[in-house]
Amino acid sequence: MCHAHRVTSESALPSESNAACDVAALATVVATQRAELERLRNAAAMAAVLERAKGAMMALTGCSADAAHEDLVRRAEDSGRTLVEQCWITLGELVPGVLPEQDPVPTGHGEPARPGSTSAVPTPRGEGPADRHDARVLARIAQALVHVRDPRELAHCLREHLAASVRADAVLIFASGPAGGLELLGHAGVTETLATQWRHVPPLSGVAALETIRTRRPCWLTDFERDSERYVLIGTPPDRWLTRAWLPVVSGDAVAALGILRTTGDPFPSATRELLLEVARMCAGRLHSFLPSPVQVADRMAEVVRSVFEALPGPAILLTPLRSDSGRIEDYRIDAAAPYAVDVAGRRGQALVGLRILECYPTVVGESLWEGYRHTLTTGEPYEGEPFEYQEVVAGVPETTTYSVRAAKLGDALVVTWVRHDRADRQERRTADAQRLGNLGWADWNLVTGEANWSPQAFAVLARDARRGPLPLHELPARVVPEDRPALSRAIEGLLDGGPPVDTPFRLGTSAGTRHLRLVAEAVNDADGRPLEVHGFLQDLTAQRSAELALVESERAVVTQHGALLAERTLADRLQHALLPLPRRAQQLAGLRVDVAYLPAQSGIHVGGDWFSAIELPDGSALFVVGDVAGHGIDAVATMAQLRFTAKGMVITGSSLTGALIRLNALLLHTHDTNATATMVLARYEPERRRLVWAQAGHPPPLLLRDGSARYLQRPKGILLGAKTAPSYAEAEFHLEPGDRLLFYTDGLFERPAEGFDKGLDRLAEAALHLGTEEPGALNPLLSAMLEGERRDDVCVVAVHLPPEQA
Repeated sequence: MCHAHRVTSESALPSESNAACDVAALATVVATQRAELERLRNAAAMAAVLERAKGAMMALTGCSADAAHEDLVRRAEDSGRTLVEQCWITLGELVPGVLPEQDPVPTGHGEPARPGSTSAVPTPRGEGPADRHDARVLARIAQALVHVRDPRELAHCLREHLAASVRADAVLIFASGPAGGLELLGHAGVTETLATQWRHVPPLSGVAALETIRTRRPCWLTDFERDSERYVLIGTPPDRWLTRAWLPVVSGDAVAALGILRTTGDPFPSATRELLLEVARMCAGRLHSFLPSPVQVADRMAEVVRSVFEALPGPAILLTPLRSDSGRIEDYRIDAAAPYAVDVAGRRGQALVGLRILECYPTVVGESLWEGYRHTLTTGEPYEGEPFEYQEVVAGVPETTTYSVRAAKLGDALVVTWVRHDRADRQERRTADAQRLGNLGWADWNLVTGEANWSPQAFAVLARDARRGPLPLHELPARVVPEDRPALSRAIEGLLDGGPPVDTPFRLGTSAGTRHLRLVAEAVNDADGRPLEVHGFLQDLTAQRSAELALVESERAVVTQHGALLAERTLADRLQHALLPLPRRAQQLAGLRVDVAYLPAQSGIHVGGDWFSAIELPDGSALFVVGDVAGHGIDAVATMAQLRFTAKGMVITGSSLTGALIRLNALLLHTHDTNATATMVLARYEPERRRLVWAQAGHPPPLLLRDGSARYLQRPKGILLGAKTAPSYAEAEFHLEPGDRLLFYTDGLFERPAEGFDKGLDRLAEAALHLGTEEPGALNPLLSAMLEGERRDDVCVVAVHLPPEQA
């Protein structure tokens, strides 16, 4: 320990007499005593400061006095300060007015410094303005922590004191949950809705707070884009806080995570990081008092486990192994028991908790069951024991019972369940299970005594309260719906007359609706053929009958819908042929040979909306149009007709190709409520210059065949019709050479379900190289090569050929 003190002395005056020497000697003694008194004052003051600092750390961290002293010494050595300087920093002397005025601080000049004096504490070595600012922040937090009563107040306290220094906008405090997840202890600066959403966090990967608790290392998130890819970020939206810090708060074995959330995107400077780490260390002791101890957590878990066992329907117990010093299992303690669990002494349920297994079942030692328990604890594999005989004393009489036991590992304990195999009990249980699963119940009627005996399931089938007892056989028809009473009455009368067994369906009206039931019964006759008993079963067939009725109704609906769809297809098909007549032979337009092919789809019952136009305009040029309306049926055919005739009319009356596409787009947007869309290509051919001008709206490009090669024309700009309100379209120009062939087509020609768009176009280009020119049916080889199997879409092709003699 380093003590700083100042010793003063006064020099002796020169004497010319003995009196002067005496005065000098006396002055020396006085100065020595004054210096010693000042040293003692300084030592006492420093001891008081040291004790106060140790007390503050003990209050905040819960540590012992020796541990507090060692921590103060370590901090002083790490920072290059004296111990008294570190004590004053810890107590917050650097903040004016922290200590009461009755605790003066020695200045080294014999006078106590006032608490508000800046000269009371010298600036520590290497400490600048930033360090003094951080010390003030830590001092204010240390003062405030003394008055914090719960984690939520702690979060508000930290946010208040860190808002200005580190620009903290929100503070979250998470603790590790019992299942390995996170539990939100306190929050400040976030809404209650967000706090509720993040109050319980499962043990997921990518949660920064959970990672901080597991690794006990701080996590600095300063790059939002990168951090959002790696972590699940808190917030709605998460970019509200661009930078975050998650700091471990370690107190013994308990670890919490302190989250500092900031809206600023600036990184955390090194000084800020040191300050926040110091704050986390300072909060450890206070937070420790709020965290549940391991014993409390274990007690809560034990309560949950016991409540689960109390709700189990069969016998079950939770066993915790008791080991010797060598690790060998000597016994098991029962820590939870189901109500149906019973030992040899007749103790049940909660009465077994806390007892040892050898107290309750003393003969299991040495049995295969005991070894099975050990194997399950060692390997984690469930134990399925063979049925074994167990001898127990019941009412003083030895009794042997057969059991089957199953054990499964749960943490460091075993969950043990067992089944008792008594023949009568087993048979009764199997019968009850069969009745429940088959939804049937047996019934006996004694015709001599008038008594009746029903199984519990029979009461459930007939929706009758078991407390009212069984229903006499002759009263059963009165309970069913009126329409079924005659048939059931005749069946019962036949049984009472000694007739053959009956199997009769009937319906029963209940508050939950009509039930469909079945009675299967037979009579037991005496030697003279007179019936003595009737026994049989009642079965609930409501579920099966409901399924049958639903199936019949569904079949009717399918047949009706199928007929309606066939009628729609017939109408659409006729409408399509009326609106889109196909030429029987090749056409001659503006010096071009034009071949057309149209094939409707074969799959389904709907027709499509593919169409074409090939006409000669009044000025001698030719117009070629190929289009495809999305969808099938009447709506698609109607839209096709509207676009086909409107497009021809617009171009004939002088509209440009792009102008026609813009107007057709507006037509689709404003005259249909079905959000119809369509693709289209328009081309205008001028024979004098062999010039082809074309535009498209989301349609595949024309295919050019020239000199034994095939290539697709470069598409001008244009999106499909009906996609947006203000589309933009452009025209492209191309000059035909003698012998050129040009194909316009719809996507049904090349698209296949398992094939890409580009691959289909490549296949079309290869097949088109073998296209004929003059013979009838010139497109048939192309269609045969491209179309295989069932067609799922319409196919429309327009082939334009400029003969060589046109040169």
